[in-house]
Amino acid sequence: MHSRKDRGESLDVTEEEKRLTEATTHAADWKMWGPYLSDRAWGTVREDYSPDGSAWDSFPHDHARSRAYRWNEDGLLGICDRRQYLCFGLSLWNGNDPIIKERLFGLTGPQGNHGEDVKEYYYYLDSTPTHSYMKALYKYPQAAYPYAWLVEENARRGHDDDEFELLETGVFNDDQYFDVFIEYAKVDPEDTLILITIHNRSGETAKLDVMPTLWFRNRWSWTENAARPVIEAAPCPEGTLLKATHEVLGERYLHFQQDPMPEILATENDTNAARLFPPNGLNPTPYVKDGINDYVVGGKKHAVNPRKQGSKVSLRYQIEVEARGSRTIRLRLSDDHTPVNPLDESFTRIFQMRKDEADAFYATVAPDGLSPDAAMVQRQALAGMLWSKQFYNYAVDTWLDGDPTAPTPPGQRKSGRNCDWRHLHNADVLSMPDKWEYPWYAAWDLAFHCIALAIVDPHFAKRQMILMLREWFMHPNGQLPAYEWAFGDVNPPVHAWAVWRVYKIEQKRKGKGDREFLEKAFHKLLLNFTWWINRKDVSGRNIFQGGFLGLDNIGVFDRSATLPTGGHLEQSDGTAWMGLYCLNMLRIAMELARNNPAYEDVATKFVEHFLYIAGAMNNIAGDGIALWDDEDSFFYDVLRLPDGSAQRLKVRSMVGLLPLLAVETLEPDVLDNFPGFKDRLEWFLKNRPQLAGLISRWKEPGAGERRLLALVRGHRMKCLLRRMLDEAEFLSDYGIRALSRYHKDNPYVLNVNGQAHTVSYEPAESRSGLFGGNSNWRGPIWFPVNYLLIESLQKFHHYYGDDFKVEFPTGSGSMLTLWQIAAELSRRLNHIFLRDQNGNRPVFGGSETFQKDPHWRDHILFYEYFNGDDGAGLGASHQTGWSGLVAKLIQQSKE
Repeated sequence: MHSRKDRGESLDVTEEEKRLTEATTHAADWKMWGPYLSDRAWGTVREDYSPDGSAWDSFPHDHARSRAYRWNEDGLLGICDRRQYLCFGLSLWNGNDPIIKERLFGLTGPQGNHGEDVKEYYYYLDSTPTHSYMKALYKYPQAAYPYAWLVEENARRGHDDDEFELLETGVFNDDQYFDVFIEYAKVDPEDTLILITIHNRSGETAKLDVMPTLWFRNRWSWTENAARPVIEAAPCPEGTLLKATHEVLGERYLHFQQDPMPEILATENDTNAARLFPPNGLNPTPYVKDGINDYVVGGKKHAVNPRKQGSKVSLRYQIEVEARGSRTIRLRLSDDHTPVNPLDESFTRIFQMRKDEADAFYATVAPDGLSPDAAMVQRQALAGMLWSKQFYNYAVDTWLDGDPTAPTPPGQRKSGRNCDWRHLHNADVLSMPDKWEYPWYAAWDLAFHCIALAIVDPHFAKRQMILMLREWFMHPNGQLPAYEWAFGDVNPPVHAWAVWRVYKIEQKRKGKGDREFLEKAFHKLLLNFTWWINRKDVSGRNIFQGGFLGLDNIGVFDRSATLPTGGHLEQSDGTAWMGLYCLNMLRIAMELARNNPAYEDVATKFVEHFLYIAGAMNNIAGDGIALWDDEDSFFYDVLRLPDGSAQRLKVRSMVGLLPLLAVETLEPDVLDNFPGFKDRLEWFLKNRPQLAGLISRWKEPGAGERRLLALVRGHRMKCLLRRMLDEAEFLSDYGIRALSRYHKDNPYVLNVNGQAHTVSYEPAESRSGLFGGNSNWRGPIWFPVNYLLIESLQKFHHYYGDDFKVEFPTGSGSMLTLWQIAAELSRRLNHIFLRDQNGNRPVFGGSETFQKDPHWRDHILFYEYFNGDDGAGLGASHQTGWSGLVAKLIQQSKE
């Protein structure tokens, strides 16, 4: 099912669509302000100035309240302008915590028994693409937050134990907590209404300090002769406001509710060197970053500026909330210091108007007939995608060499992490995988983000795609940056796939595609494709490597490290990704050739390269060790040893299913309209019959006279599908597992130099320490590869038609078309988040609170991956990047 707009039916243009058009055409800058504030800036590579690259230890959470950030700010459910000059966020204090709650807490990579892990409950509930309306929720315990207990208990647990979660500490027992909702509604691009609603869920009256905070990102400490901006209390018709003055941004004003009148607490966003670096650390002023914390929690009266001015200012509302009651606080951040009645009845009217407009916009996105529950899940998935935008700031050359006003970085840095990426200079709003656990972009994650984002904001999705190809992102050699921990690592080459899909999504929604975008991306992708050919084919035989390729611990050992055996791996997944890359580039080239025949020749080149890859995977004219294993009817990695010998690593994993992704169909009009392309292609197929026979029956058109290009077809495709759709192997009630369940009772063991390297089926958290143990590809369900497999089945069906059927599940006797199987896999993925017949959502696992409590059960978390046996969410809890793909799957279905 598709939305009414996707089907081309006439609709009135919604107000949000008008705003999107104004933003795209630069008629009005509706995206100037948004949720671009990170959830975590401490513990990042950018803020690491240690000699040994230990980012988590260099800037821990304990420093965050006291130490000015160099690159990015973080905060609690806040907003900022797109250059992050001025920030707004929440601060809270329940009267019991040792520090005020200014930012989300979690365990570092070394602290967590399964890697880094946020230990808070917060939800991105709604957002329009222009952020004209936004809503989020933070759940704040009334008892002291158990910082030490979380650290100590997780340290006690090992890889074989579950993580110790905040709910298990009991701080939410008997509903002893506050639900703090924050909503934003834009009057115009420079005028934002802010509504904070505090619900006391307990049966007793409770006190809370609510401190809306305005602050400037510290740029003055790192730049010579930089002007220091100031925020100060100033008079206005309603009494008092906060006036923020900045050399670039100009003046901005925070109007605030004055009944009750809050206490105005001002300090500077400067490092408290005396606290952090004794005995020599000196503070040039008594007013430092943690001054407001020390005033509120520690009662240090001289920690804040009595003149009520600084670069960081909080409004301290000390409120009581009745048992199961609520209180509200209104604010308005604007470029106008004299709006008429800034917080009067129009405040409520405008908020309601923006909510209604958001409803109208999302009615064009959801398919007709969608259940209310599925519509809610889709909307929250998209809200998470939109809330997960972040201003990402990192100039590697400055980071390596140091700032003129700061100490010189340690010498090891010049030859350490990211030293080969000096050209990289990022200062852009980017889509994050998770603004706490992964507050930095990742190349292949971003490709999947853009599929979901294109549903609601194709312009932003296209800009994200192009940004990664810009000269200040892409390496001069053509490599795309992976992620800040190691820009030189290699992610799967899915950028071309995403470019094509975003182009087609917009074309379907608007009736035409953006060919300028497509052509611009294609030329840069050629550079990246060439990098892959030159750098990741060690033997020059069209068999590719790439290392872990985003699949973390899926292999016998770390595929990105020096192998304990010596030699190198020939990777089934790396080679399959390159087959897919060829077909993506072919598809784009043929689309561009409709207007420019010069692209025909390039298209032929990609078909030829695809055929050579297909031949290499099957070891045509090779040494007899192919990636395909006839005995097992499966693809494996091949280990090439220094003595020239080779062996297959027989792990039944997603690595062996990925060749299914490299499939494309060509419509008859493509061949008819491009006779030159057709002639060259048929010459090649005629003169390379061994290669032609591997990929298609080119002379046997399928449904609709289409032609097929695929790394696997017919018998081999059926063999792979037989395993993939077997419930004893890959098929789960929640999608396709990353590793076959066969390995539960039959672990794969490779003995090297007296050490056994073992791969077992692990459906939940990782039981191995590879990659820090913070993700797991040895059994769980991962959305990105599932999404690609579904799309591939649809393409195969496009060629084979309804007469071609496969047993589903394997051994059941039930025969389905490939389209029906794709639909069933989509349904299983969707139902991870949807309520079942008992009212439970598999994503929430066995948590009674999450499943049944009315204040929890409809707030959805979009995890990084999901238990292969029960669908429970695992890993990063706000991975609304690629798990947000569920929004696209729901759009294509009717739940």
